[in-house]
Amino acid sequence: MSEDWSKLRDIDPLADGRAQIPFAIGLAEFPRLAPALVRTEGCARGGVHFGRLAGSAVADVQVDAELRLTCQRCLGAIERPVHSRGRVALVSSPEEADRVPAELETLWAPERRVSIRDLVEEELLLSLPLVALHATEECAGAASAGPATEEPPSAERQRPFAGLDELLKR
Repeated sequence: MSEDWSKLRDIDPLADGRAQIPFAIGLAEFPRLAPALVRTEGCARGGVHFGRLAGSAVADVQVDAELRLTCQRCLGAIERPVHSRGRVALVSSPEEADRVPAELETLWAPERRVSIRDLVEEELLLSLPLVALHATEECAGAASAGPATEEPPSAERQRPFAGLDELLKR
């Protein structure tokens, strides 16, 4: 039986005990990431190391995965390797967030509990490109699209306000 990575865990005992939790989570188990993927086969592997920094509970997340995204130019599949590391402070109130050192991002941990799946999913979402595109030489859509500034040769250029200055002189 696989471990339930969505189970909420108390962050204080994890941080105080400097817990290290290795994981292997199927990509289909990430509810916010899965819709962005072409296929959800495979898994994210890595580890989460908990600790404290300036009194705040922190989680160092290291994740490796192979994500399959859709190229927005040709709509083909893109293989995107992810090798990411991130450090977040786990907070449960706005006052606690105000005390977090400036170099750390914060992650909301209601009732001082968090799931490993949510930590990993957040790191994977942050690693996604804004617009997934193949390299120009690899993309089937790039060759057919041509340069962005090129106009079709037979198209007559239209100037909708060309006669406006004559009308204003009247």
